[in-house]
Amino acid sequence: MRLTVRTNLAMRALMTCAVNPGRVVRKADIAALVGASEAHLGVVINQLAQTGFIETLRGRNGGIRLRCPPEAISVGRVFRIFEAQTPFTECFSARDNHCPITSACKLRSSLETALEAFYATLDDVTLADLTCDNAGLERLLSLEPA
Repeated sequence: MRLTVRTNLAMRALMTCAVNPGRVVRKADIAALVGASEAHLGVVINQLAQTGFIETLRGRNGGIRLRCPPEAISVGRVFRIFEAQTPFTECFSARDNHCPITSACKLRSSLETALEAFYATLDDVTLADLTCDNAGLERLLSLEPA
C-alpha cells in the first residue's frame, strides 16, 4: 500500500499546527518545514479546512490553525478523507474498472477487509498521539516565537 502525497502533506500540516499550539501557521512556513510546494500544500490546506480539521485566517497575519484539539483528530479519519478519492486498486473504481476477471475474482473482498483493518487501526491513533511528548518532531516543526 502506498499513501498519496496529499495524505502525507495533510498529516505534515496537521502535525505542524499541533506542535505550534496557539499560533497561526503560514502555508509558506509549513512548506519550508516539510519540504513541500506551496501550490500543492494549498490544495491540501483547502481540503483540511473544508473537512473541518483546520480553520484558515486571511490577511497579513493569516494562516491556519487546528479547529479542534489534537486529541480529537483521528488519523484514520484524515486518511479516509484524503484517500477516498483514489481507489485502492482498479476494481475498487466503479468508473474506471476495466479488469476482465472482476466478476469471478475473490481478491477484492480480501483487499476490502484488509483495507478496513488498516483504517480501523488508524482510527485509534490521534494527532496528539503523534505529537505530544515528541521532542524530535517539535525540533523539526516548531516555529520560532513570533
